[in-house]
Amino acid sequence: MGVTSRHVHEPASRRLANELRGQIGRGELAPGDRLPSERVMAEEHGIARNTAREAVRLLTDEGLVTAEHGRGAFVRARPRLMRFGQHRYSRKVREETGLSPFHAEVIAQGLTPNATLDRIGRVQPPAHVAERLDVSPRTKSVVERVNWYFVDGEPVQVGATYIPWEIAKGTELATGDNLGAGDLYARFEDRGYAITYTREEVTARMPTRDEARDLRMPGGVPLLVVTHTGLDEQRRPFELTEFKMRADYSGLDYTMKVDD
Repeated sequence: MGVTSRHVHEPASRRLANELRGQIGRGELAPGDRLPSERVMAEEHGIARNTAREAVRLLTDEGLVTAEHGRGAFVRARPRLMRFGQHRYSRKVREETGLSPFHAEVIAQGLTPNATLDRIGRVQPPAHVAERLDVSPRTKSVVERVNWYFVDGEPVQVGATYIPWEIAKGTELATGDNLGAGDLYARFEDRGYAITYTREEVTARMPTRDEARDLRMPGGVPLLVVTHTGLDEQRRPFELTEFKMRADYSGLDYTMKVDD
């Protein structure tokens, strides 16, 4: 295991981190594999154990490995849940499965989904939500529905859905989780709002301490933030959901027509 000349002047911890990163990238260290112990790495590379520990820390901060107290450091799994931006909202999928986009998407990938409604209520919307839904930011003009999403028992994302009060009032959209066949978007269609277009704004940032704790995120893993707006055939916005997704478990796949 050699070190290229362009890395020779880097600190020993970075050289070791580069070498381990390469082994992970080439598949020589697979997801779930345990890295050699600090003692073994120190002996093999002629470095101090603190230097080996620093190399592991660098990889942990990058989200490539997870250090478990008393067990060692392990290569993390690669993203395992793809979000199919257009297909997930199709009427065909909804009618064939009777499921929400999340449940249908996860099952199609051979995984086990679960979602729980954490809270629901009429609220004053954040400014960016009010702007996109064209509602007042100064009154309780929307219903907020906050859901937690799990794959194989692991939390992967949380979504806050905002629905204009004039659309949600008097329906299950405003009061509970018993949405029936087709879930959320079938109920929107019942109200005359068939999802026809979507706008999705994707950004990334590091999680807050609370977000990292609640999503059980290891250090070094960012959040993907997908701000999804559903629009009907007249391009009227009728719902907005802000998804906060663990980047280590998530991938985005979009197919779209290029403008003329």
